[in-house]
Amino acid sequence: MATKNNSQNNLRPDRRETKCSAFLCREKPDANQPVIFNPDFFVERLKHEHPQTFLDLVLSNITRLIDLPGEEFAQLTGESEPKVPSSSGFLRSFNFRKRKEKGLIFGAPLTEEGIAQIYQLIEYLSKNLHVEGLFRVPGHSLRQAALREMLNTAAEIDLETGDFHPNDAATLLKVYLGELPEPLLTHRHYHAHLKIGELTHFDEKGNKTNVPDKERQIEAFQLLFMLLPPTNRSLLKLLLDLLYHTARSQHMNKMSAINLATMFAPHIIWPKNVTASDLQGNIEKLNNGVAFLIRHSQKLFKVNNFIA
Repeated sequence: MATKNNSQNNLRPDRRETKCSAFLCREKPDANQPVIFNPDFFVERLKHEHPQTFLDLVLSNITRLIDLPGEEFAQLTGESEPKVPSSSGFLRSFNFRKRKEKGLIFGAPLTEEGIAQIYQLIEYLSKNLHVEGLFRVPGHSLRQAALREMLNTAAEIDLETGDFHPNDAATLLKVYLGELPEPLLTHRHYHAHLKIGELTHFDEKGNKTNVPDKERQIEAFQLLFMLLPPTNRSLLKLLLDLLYHTARSQHMNKMSAINLATMFAPHIIWPKNVTASDLQGNIEKLNNGVAFLIRHSQKLFKVNNFIA
């Protein structure tokens, strides 16, 4: 893999040149107009007009930060099917899920329409961050069933009437995420998340320490999130923003970032149809990884300097 990393790093300047040459201005700029550089627009344009250049650029920078063996790299790029931990009852569970009646929202693939419906829960919860045990204390099953049906049928919902409790919305948000056909952070990115969590500082002699390298972790997540499908990226940003502000209100709700991560990791990063014993000691890594995403969520969706 080292050889592969070196070859990709050697190519990086050429890829950056390719990126820049794609946007050479063909019109004479107006000297009276200020030049405004919008890195988000630049990256989105690159991604849309030159998808392979964009992909090569992101992947070359990810492999600069983390070591992904050939098979794991192929999974990240989509060249091979993702291989993640599974339980012995995988096929049985999978078939059971396939037989379940799929609603408009719950249990269906992630769509912009689905996000618009679920955003109603997120918006309501953002106004109720003071509730103690939010996301930990379960809601009322009958109220949740009614709310679920309303979301599934795209009915107009007014959550401010008092008919529902914040715990109903919080529990239903976790249920929605848990019933997505694939984890929000995707199976393809599973191994990359574990590797990013292992990034640490080096001492003066070049030896690896146990001190997390937060800056490199943030940079790696910025790059990895650029590879997410647009709908996953959109919902992830909304979710992490909600959890970030929930954790900031922990003096009222008693829910810290690690408490929230423990609640959400099984729903957004655990491979489907697994139990805790199937993850072979990675549960703490996954929980800590999600806690990191919550704490640093305000930085993770900014354009990475190596791309812009």
